[in-house]
Amino acid sequence: MVSMPSTEAKTHFGALLDMVQRNPVTIEKKGRPIAVMISESEYAAYQQLKLQALQSDLNTGIRQADEGQLVDSETAFNGLI
Repeated sequence: MVSMPSTEAKTHFGALLDMVQRNPVTIEKKGRPIAVMISESEYAAYQQLKLQALQSDLNTGIRQADEGQLVDSETAFNGLI
């Protein structure tokens, strides 16, 4: 993945937009990565993957509920912390 200092990204924003059409670009500030810029099509694919993962988790929960494999809310939320 290509990295670019934030000052260069600001100065050459048009070039940055062209670059992200081919590959993600990490934007760095003071040598630390602060953001990743991706194309709209990559973002749409990412959103679709998130939706598919959520739907899978929901389907698993529904299946478990149908099978009587329920847990109380405290047990369910403890796994998230």
